[in-house]
Amino acid sequence: MAVTSRPPAPPAPPPPGRGGAGGRLWRGLTLLRSPVVLLGTVTAVVLAVLVVAPLAGLVATTLRPDGLTAWGDVLASPLSRNLFYEPLTNSLVIGFATAAGSIILGGGLAWLVVMTDVRFKKTIGLLASIPFALPSFALALAWETVFRNDRIGGRVGLLHGLGLDVPDWLAWGALPISATLVAHYYALTFVLVAAALAGVKGDLLEAGEVAGASRARVAVSIALPVVMPALVSSALLAFAEGVSNFASPALLGLPVRYQTLSTRLYGSISTGQVERGYVLSLLLIAVAAIVLFLSTRLVDGRRSYATITGKGGRRRTLELGRYRPAAAGFALTAVALTTVLPAVVLLLSSFARRTNSLTDGFTLHFWTGASDPAFAQGQRGVLRNPQVIEAAATTVLLGLAVAAAATVLGLAVGYVVTRLRGAPLVTQALTLLSFLPFLIPGIALGAAFIAQFGRPIGPLPALYGTFAILVIAGAAYTLPFAAQSGRSSVGQISGELEESAVMAGAGMTRRLGRIVVPLAARGLLAGGVLVFVKMVRDLSLVVLLVTPATPLLSVVTYRYASEGFAQFANAITVIIAAISVGATVLARRLQGAAQPWVER
Repeated sequence: MAVTSRPPAPPAPPPPGRGGAGGRLWRGLTLLRSPVVLLGTVTAVVLAVLVVAPLAGLVATTLRPDGLTAWGDVLASPLSRNLFYEPLTNSLVIGFATAAGSIILGGGLAWLVVMTDVRFKKTIGLLASIPFALPSFALALAWETVFRNDRIGGRVGLLHGLGLDVPDWLAWGALPISATLVAHYYALTFVLVAAALAGVKGDLLEAGEVAGASRARVAVSIALPVVMPALVSSALLAFAEGVSNFASPALLGLPVRYQTLSTRLYGSISTGQVERGYVLSLLLIAVAAIVLFLSTRLVDGRRSYATITGKGGRRRTLELGRYRPAAAGFALTAVALTTVLPAVVLLLSSFARRTNSLTDGFTLHFWTGASDPAFAQGQRGVLRNPQVIEAAATTVLLGLAVAAAATVLGLAVGYVVTRLRGAPLVTQALTLLSFLPFLIPGIALGAAFIAQFGRPIGPLPALYGTFAILVIAGAAYTLPFAAQSGRSSVGQISGELEESAVMAGAGMTRRLGRIVVPLAARGLLAGGVLVFVKMVRDLSLVVLLVTPATPLLSVVTYRYASEGFAQFANAITVIIAAISVGATVLARRLQGAAQPWVER
């Protein structure tokens, strides 16, 4: 009987985890088929369109013949001093002043509420965290309402109206701009430093005192090094924000021709000198990027101190003794001047019959009045003005649309970064692209979107002047906040839950819809609310993108203020502040963030 021999079976492909070229190829093919890799690739492409493409378009525009001429005009021509060097100097002065003031005020208040037995900790902590939620132009308008003098004619402030001589240096220029920015950004320093100080346990301080060190030496040698990374980070972030802010320099500097890089950029583009504006945008991005790079290097290069260990510790507060009333008085005065007083000034001045005067009677006309040619040049009250109502609706709609888009992108970034293993290029690309908008000042990013999407691209029409470009630019601008929220929310969900679902046959879409999104909803919703607040109060990003077809409250406010209608501008600012603060309080409740000044 003949025996038929079978050909040998082909070797089985090496299973994952085995070495050799075949194993690596198999793992690579398996990884490419992974839904998480596909999601990460699609997300990276979307982020590239949102972030890289506008910057590339901005650079490409400045490399054309007209752009090259603009580089020469800005950097090496008789116009360079007025176009770049003087605005750069002014921006750096304001940036340094903002950083120093934020550290002194925010760091000092954080030390009082966390490290001492000062009274009214809850009140001080709450009020000290509110200014960052307010529009920066709210504080600028409040300052102008009080300190404006008659240098440029027209209306005057409360103090000048009472017969007091307000000097120019107090009414206009570097000092008022820096003061309003400090009042706005010190809240960021307060939150960061308070969180760092909360990790300093009493055992550390007691150990220093047992060794014979004085309280001052303990504070300098133990507490200060622990919070130094937070101090350095917040100082340089405040510096970058001060350099790139548009609203305060525009309201308190432009009337007396005090130019910064942001206002000079806005002036160049709004007057048709777009190539010069694009060059200034790139230079402003470079300044901000250098500052944040130095921030990262300084923080990473410092020694780290572990203050959270497996051993329990108790918080120890410094007893102020007879200085306790004075400390409480200082803290309450500081938060009242930066939070309560500006709100009161803006609200009362919006009812003032005569601009910036609280002694000539009050009226509801600027809120609810009908059109009267003999009053406010026929302008209706803000609650009856169709333009303001349309701007309010557009603003809320924009905030919701950007919040939804940014939250979806943030969830995708967070899911891929926390769940993907074995594809470092994808995760690194997503991390870099999601952080990149943080290096770009808002007004420069707006200029980049005009350069890229202001003209047709193939079959796609020009987007400038449409609601779509506002949503796209807003999603790119707020991406770092949404991505951070997505990473933290998804990172808190154990991978074991999804592994169990995979064993039950659930695909990635079902896992996202049934497990990840419901469990991360609290953090994602809180992040979405913060994005909404940022868009509602922002002026820098949208000031170049808004047209009469897409009015927004922040831009309408700026135009009212520029045209001398202070009551209308103040009334709209109160509305924006109410929306921003209300949404911020909601976000804080949703996050349930630990507040070191709250005694539990």
